[in-house]
Amino acid sequence: MKSWEVLREAIERVGAKSVASRLNLSSALVYKWCQAPAAEDPDGSGALNPLDRLRVICELTRDARLVNWLCSATGGFFVTNPRVDPGDLDEELLEATQQVVNDFGHLLTEISQSIENDGQITSAEAEPIRRSWEQLKSQAESFVVGCERGMYRQRRTG
Repeated sequence: MKSWEVLREAIERVGAKSVASRLNLSSALVYKWCQAPAAEDPDGSGALNPLDRLRVICELTRDARLVNWLCSATGGFFVTNPRVDPGDLDEELLEATQQVVNDFGHLLTEISQSIENDGQITSAEAEPIRRSWEQLKSQAESFVVGCERGMYRQRRTG
């Protein structure tokens, strides 16, 4: 989907006037965000929509914290897709699976050690658990995307 299509569908649910009012903007600008740009001039309106602006900022800064913050603010989590190069098809399925299992085991060990000493997990103990959990989610998502892209194959013997 194009950014303006995503905005149009999202804004239709609450109304352009409501969004404009909350953002202290003109309704015309919000409506403009929800329209396809002219084919000959994609920036022709003179007003890039907020999604396109954020994309440009992310491309310029190459800082994933921007997207991570937005995902977190909306109750989610950002996971980058794994880079798949032509030579990557030699990646071993068993090794990748074992890495996910090892990372999960590491997370469970951290949780067990934190709760073992006093029967609770303090906020200080939760920080490394959070880091391990975020890493595991990224690892698992990368693994699944790799599977979807046909990255893994079993070695044939004999």
